[in-house]
Amino acid sequence: MNKLQGKVAVITGGTTGIGLATAKLFVKEEAYVFITGRRQKELDEAVKEIGRNVTGVQGDVSNLKDIDRLYETVKAKGKRIDIVFANAGIGEFSSLENATETHFDKIFNINAKGTYFTVQKALPLLNDGGSIILTASISGVKGTPAFGVYGASKAAVRSFVRSWAVELKDRHIRSNVVSPGPIDTPILEPQPQDAIDKIVSTIPMGRLGHADEVAKTVLFLASDDSSFTTGAEICVDGGRAQV
Repeated sequence: MNKLQGKVAVITGGTTGIGLATAKLFVKEEAYVFITGRRQKELDEAVKEIGRNVTGVQGDVSNLKDIDRLYETVKAKGKRIDIVFANAGIGEFSSLENATETHFDKIFNINAKGTYFTVQKALPLLNDGGSIILTASISGVKGTPAFGVYGASKAAVRSFVRSWAVELKDRHIRSNVVSPGPIDTPILEPQPQDAIDKIVSTIPMGRLGHADEVAKTVLFLASDDSSFTTGAEICVDGGRAQV
């Protein structure tokens, strides 16, 4: 039997990269998915690519009204939620010396605040025994020059699941986080090849990861395969932060 037969999942940031790969894998495993994205064109294209068992809802997770509209759509479809994959995030470089308040607020509003309220506002529709999965990053534990605000926002995300694993235990809701290392997704496209080569040189496995490799880890955390796993972080990083 398919691992997510009859399950309903919400995936934020589901139009590209890890979010899209996960949405496609969840549907393959017979889940129904609601995906979000900030840009309508990319959202429509993702829905078309996924092909079935999917509803796209345009929105920005840093805007709480957009999150409300997401769950109103779920409710209007007559669905309840089994899996929340709060994946939407953004990364930008800026040194400590040059970082602005705008940079700081943008990163934290999407990565930390958006993640927090995506989960909070899902709770009334989230079934007991459900699974919450967040996307953090190895940057939350491994220092990278000019990436300090991003790393701090992802450390906050890692901290959330520790609290929620305890706070939601009476509802048997599991909360876990996946922390990717460098993954070959559109976020890397602006980077020059020499910068990418330098990153690859720091990865024991000698290559960038692929979005579908992270998606398979998310599937593990979403399914009954991880029935005794909560409060945990799984790094999908080729060993970069592990050795």
